[in-house]
Amino acid sequence: MALSLTPLAGRKGLVVGIANEHSIAAGCAAAFREAGADLAVTYLNEKARRFVEPVATALGADPFLPLDVADDAQLDAVFAAIAAKWGKLDFLLHSIAYCRKEDLHGRVVDTSRDGFAEAMDISVHSLLRMAKRAEPLMADGGSILTVSYYGAEKVVDNYNVMGPVKAALESCVRYLAAELGPQGIRVNALSPGPLMTRAASGIAHFDALLDEARARAPERQVVTIEDVGAIALYYVSDAARRVTGNVAYIDAGINVMA
Repeated sequence: MALSLTPLAGRKGLVVGIANEHSIAAGCAAAFREAGADLAVTYLNEKARRFVEPVATALGADPFLPLDVADDAQLDAVFAAIAAKWGKLDFLLHSIAYCRKEDLHGRVVDTSRDGFAEAMDISVHSLLRMAKRAEPLMADGGSILTVSYYGAEKVVDNYNVMGPVKAALESCVRYLAAELGPQGIRVNALSPGPLMTRAASGIAHFDALLDEARARAPERQVVTIEDVGAIALYYVSDAARRVTGNVAYIDAGINVMA
C-alpha cells in the first residue's frame, strides 16, 4: 500500500509549548503541518507572543490563543475555541515544563516544597488537565503526546529535580494510555536527546551535556527538532494506531549506553 504524502490531511491538532522557532514543539508542529494537519497554537503570555506569533503565522495556525496552564479559565477558553471552530480534536502535543531556577540548580534533597509542587503542577498535572478537556473532542479516537527526557530514568548531572518530575510525567502517560485506550485515544511520550532550546538554556553546564551526548551517542550526533518532529508525526498518524503508553527515545542511541 502506497504511503500518503499528507497522512494528516483533514486532521486537527493542538500544539502547546512553542517558545520560538527553535522549540521542540515548533519542529513537531512543522512536521504536522507539512503532513496536512490544521493546527491550533498557544503562547504563554503577551511577552512570549512576539516570539511565537511568527511561527504560528508560518504554520497558518488558527486558533492562536494565550495559555498559561496554571489558569483553568484559559485552558477552558482554548478548548472551547477548538470545539467552536472544529468540533473535534485529533491530536494534542503537550511540550511544556517549568521549574524554579533555584530548585533546578540545587540538589533534589534541597528542593523547596512550593517549588516541587509548582514544577509538578506545570510540567505534569497540566497534561492531565489537557487530556481531560481533549477527551470529549476525541470521540472518534485521537493521539496525545508529551515530551520527556532520559533524566526521568537515570540520574543526569545538573538535571536535578526535573528528573523526578519527568518520571512522574512518564508514569502519567502509562496511566492515561490505560484509561483512555478504550475510547481509542493513544497517549505516548517523546524523549529527545539534548537539544539547544530556550528551555534547555536554564540547565547548568548544558554545553558540556551536548558535547558529552555527541561523544557517547552510537551515531556520534545530537538530534534536531526536525528529528523529533518526524517521530512525533509517526505517533499522531495512523501508522502508530496500535502504539500507546510508550516512551520513544530520539537521541541517536544515548539511552542504550552504560
